[in-house]
Amino acid sequence: MKTKHVQYETRGTCSKMIDVTADENNIIQQVFFLGGCNGNLQGVSQLVRGQHIDDVIRKLDGIRCGTKGTSCPDQLCRALEELRSQEVKE
Repeated sequence: MKTKHVQYETRGTCSKMIDVTADENNIIQQVFFLGGCNGNLQGVSQLVRGQHIDDVIRKLDGIRCGTKGTSCPDQLCRALEELRSQEVKE
């Protein structure tokens, strides 16, 4: 299977990095968050696995955490946008 991968450094959240892999059809294969609210982010990771990148962005884009201008799900969208634009690797 051909895949693409990104390690995205988050901005404005408790998590510090998001590691995402998707296949050539932009279906998310795995997501790992470094830092942040462990239980919640494990849940987000499981919920988005198997989903199309565009569907996840539509659902999670713009979510805020308290008074912050972003959130871990919103930062996941930034990582997915970067991933979507990558070339597929063998």
